[in-house]
Amino acid sequence: MRRAFIVSATLSIGLAGCSVARTAVDVVKVPVSVVSSGVDAATTSQAEADEKRGREIRKAEEEGGKQLRLLEERCRKGKPLPTDDCSSFGR
Repeated sequence: MRRAFIVSATLSIGLAGCSVARTAVDVVKVPVSVVSSGVDAATTSQAEADEKRGREIRKAEEEGGKQLRLLEERCRKGKPLPTDDCSSFGR
């Protein structure tokens, strides 16, 4: 009985030591992760820059297409703006 008590006491002290060591490691890692997050937020990777540029190009192309459709509709209805060139639409 006494032996079982010693074994369980030793195990509980050993496990408590692991918990303390793990907590100490977590405390040390917090400033590193905070700084790392700040640097990551402040910098842009090449892939992120490429994705952003691609989105900008697609948005500009969509806007150009929208303006072309509006121009075509105005020319078709016979109500072009003074700056519209309807010659390419058969008028």
